[in-house]
Amino acid sequence: MKFAKSFAPILSAFAMVALSTGALANGNHAGGHGDSAIGKAGVASKVNRTITVDMADSMRYTPSDIQVKKGETIRFVVKNSGKVKHELSLGTQKELLEHLEQMKKFPDMEHDEPSKVTVAPGAQGEIIWQFTKAGAVNFACLMPGHFEAGMKGQVKVAGQ
Repeated sequence: MKFAKSFAPILSAFAMVALSTGALANGNHAGGHGDSAIGKAGVASKVNRTITVDMADSMRYTPSDIQVKKGETIRFVVKNSGKVKHELSLGTQKELLEHLEQMKKFPDMEHDEPSKVTVAPGAQGEIIWQFTKAGAVNFACLMPGHFEAGMKGQVKVAGQ
């Protein structure tokens, strides 16, 4: 009995490490980017317009080229008309490629960022985003194999 009690703290420590390691292995990708090179999370009450984007198993977005103006806050209603899970991730080309590598390691990653939405087949989600800088903002599906199959697009942000 004395032997078992002396190992209780060690077993407890191992359990805590195992639980925390499991949480990391699940790849929960939380945290936002704030005001980044592509803009910032928008406020629902300040939405200028809504753009519906369809994601299909043909590995294409419709539309894949979107025009907005600097300063606009857009509500993207993202619909998955396919039979597999898809996502829409806004970012610079560099950010998307970095995230693509993370998705290869953790394909079931949960997103908790204002610039990303993962949508189950037949469902829809939304992103509310304010475009604060002129230029190009890329978007892509970073589910394994989807980006490579051509599932990407671009938002062209015109200066005012």
